[in-house]
Amino acid sequence: MRRVFIFLAVVGVVSAQGVTIRIAGPSTAVGGIGYWVKQKAEAWAQMTGNRIEYIDTPAQTDQRLALFQQYWAAQSPDVDIYTIDVIWPGIVAPHALDLKPYFSEQDLQQFFPAIIQNNTVNGKLVAIPFYTDAGLLYYRTDLLEKYGYDHPPETWDELEEMARKIQQAERAAGHEDFWGFVWQGKRYEGLTCDALEWLVSHGGGTIVEPDGRISINNPQAIAALERARSWIGTISPPGVTAYAEEEARNVFQNGNALFMRNWPYAYALCNSEESPIRGKFAVTVLPRADTPEGRHAATLGGWQLMVSRYSQHPEEAVELVRYLTSYEVQKERTLKLSLLPTRPALYEDPEVLTVRPWFQSVLPVLQNAVARPSTVTGALYNRVSEAFYSSVHEVLTGQKTAAQAVQEIERKLQRILRRR
Repeated sequence: MRRVFIFLAVVGVVSAQGVTIRIAGPSTAVGGIGYWVKQKAEAWAQMTGNRIEYIDTPAQTDQRLALFQQYWAAQSPDVDIYTIDVIWPGIVAPHALDLKPYFSEQDLQQFFPAIIQNNTVNGKLVAIPFYTDAGLLYYRTDLLEKYGYDHPPETWDELEEMARKIQQAERAAGHEDFWGFVWQGKRYEGLTCDALEWLVSHGGGTIVEPDGRISINNPQAIAALERARSWIGTISPPGVTAYAEEEARNVFQNGNALFMRNWPYAYALCNSEESPIRGKFAVTVLPRADTPEGRHAATLGGWQLMVSRYSQHPEEAVELVRYLTSYEVQKERTLKLSLLPTRPALYEDPEVLTVRPWFQSVLPVLQNAVARPSTVTGALYNRVSEAFYSSVHEVLTGQKTAAQAVQEIERKLQRILRRR
């Protein structure tokens, strides 16, 4: 492959001729990741003699995708690099530069394999993992110790037993609003994430398999949904069917729940100085079913960097992506922002662990991460997910049985994917 760069330092490069690279990233209005990306891109530009134009994009992911689709429909060269959601690779593939020729196998082995696989569409690598996310089980260490448990639950059976016992005891002690387990039960994409974890943890498949087979209608999936339905009003509040991430976090952070399923972002908030549970909780992998098919599972989240197929400066854009996803730059971001890196080695870095000791508990979660069926379903994923979470929500609210729901989902997906 033709190179027009001279390697400088560890991750910097100097181009023979300066060009302008335009990157469409998260909004810089509230600081955080958008502000950081702009700063680091500008630092790269100074090192390489290039120029950067940063394009603020909407905070809502659906609005961001709609904006990007306008650029792609016009085959516009006005954006060189896009930040894309983990569920978009199938949508963006026609408009993405294939990054495989630019990254060696050894380069790609430094990232989580599940994310590289998620970002590969029909053999084409459409994006490089930027930062990641996965579902976690949060648990109150002080309460488990108080009631005689020396480890968090490994299985759903153990979680249910612990939740029932401690919920009953805490309420008897006057804590009337205490619940055993909170999670995301609202009718939205977050429920797809939670329910996918239930399915996989029971050996019930991933809704649509990587080979395109619709797998939702099976006994393990039915058992998983029946289990989740049994939590409501027993160890989970009736209102959990309206909870998104923040509703669950507020209950847990205020000391009113033993367990919580949520994303890593909640860790820093729950451990803030004003938090009632600061220093009283930890995280671990989500439980599995106590069956031969059972396994730990965490739905994969996060964002990627994609180079536009319509870029007039693809090699320079690729080098900026390489820089932003490098070990050194991801480490700096992790130390400053606590966003999860996409390189497993950083979870064992002594300096990172000094600042983020809880990363030791996160690595096994990410190694068990499961992608939503977005790559295989492509542009139809949003319809697939809506069909899934809508029927799951009807199970949770008692409108349908789990057996009825999986049959209904199967029929809906057959119609949606018929012309794929």
